[in-house]
Amino acid sequence: MIFDTHAHYGDDRFDSDRQELLSGLRDKGVGRIVEVGAGIPSTKDALALAHQYDFVYAAVGIHPGEAGEPKEIPTEWLRELTQDDRVVAIGEIGLDYHYDSPSREIQKQWFVRQLEVAADTGMPVIIHSRDAAQDTWDIMQEYCDWKNGGVIHCFSYGPEIASQYLKQGFFLGIGGVVTFENARKLKEVVKLAPLEQIVLETDCPYLTPSPHRGKRNDSGYLPHVVDAISEIKGIAREEVIAVTEKNAERLYRL
Repeated sequence: MIFDTHAHYGDDRFDSDRQELLSGLRDKGVGRIVEVGAGIPSTKDALALAHQYDFVYAAVGIHPGEAGEPKEIPTEWLRELTQDDRVVAIGEIGLDYHYDSPSREIQKQWFVRQLEVAADTGMPVIIHSRDAAQDTWDIMQEYCDWKNGGVIHCFSYGPEIASQYLKQGFFLGIGGVVTFENARKLKEVVKLAPLEQIVLETDCPYLTPSPHRGKRNDSGYLPHVVDAISEIKGIAREEVIAVTEKNAERLYRL
């Protein structure tokens, strides 16, 4: 079944129908989900959902947009959370230079410290990198324990950068953007990347695939992403589903 490797069902846009939606996903072909923390409150929400639903797992981490003063980095708290058997990764962590705040220096410090937690605890990482390709790569070269694995979430760069991460054994997270008409660069990446290093994701409630752009995203729309990958790579959609599910199991050691 489809495995959604990156979701945010704790978002308040799901407050009115979260239970109904999650309970009905299996009927839409979605078997498992990783609920991803993007700050302290959302990490707590991710853990709660993972303990409520046996098909939901949690990732714990602080998104670069939530970074604060370096002394506030909750490294020991994150380290303790990795002992929970429902936690499968540190994330989402990384760099986002699309906006001016928090400062790049603060983002880098939070990224490094969380990479160190992942290395110390042997956890895979979920990497958020937006408009920050070189700094992300440079920091990971120094602080990432590549053997623990990970995924570049919502991959948004070109084939050359994709190849760097693929050579390190990382996965690329592919979601609704691949269905957009103007996503030429991402389609090139999907064509280049071995299917064995692609995982499906929604980043819901964001990045809803065509033809539903503008609506709230959820895992039930992932068949559109499956169809896009199937067409780009010239393979059966059943193969896309089966292989990416096994990839997610390898990524999160399930």
